[in-house]
Amino acid sequence: MTIKPLADRILIKMQEAEETTKSGILLAGSAKEKPQIAEVIEVGPGGVVDGKEVKMYVKKGDKVITSKYSGTEVKLDDQEYTIVRQSDVLAVVE
Repeated sequence: MTIKPLADRILIKMQEAEETTKSGILLAGSAKEKPQIAEVIEVGPGGVVDGKEVKMYVKKGDKVITSKYSGTEVKLDDQEYTIVRQSDVLAVVE
């Protein structure tokens, strides 16, 4: 089974949260921040959304920074993904 985003939506996989600090302190699960950097897995086709033409700027394989609590989390085949709108992507990491 696969997930294919529609319109201006993007399927992303969040990077794992850091488990230790730079000084080597191990963090408890509740102390970890939600990661904001993700890999783009699939991209919707764009098109007309809410009466406006939307061109997709991100592509499969890009690393992106998203709004902290944006999107809808989905689980498929024991993998966790998030579906966000392209407008929730703040930057592409190069």
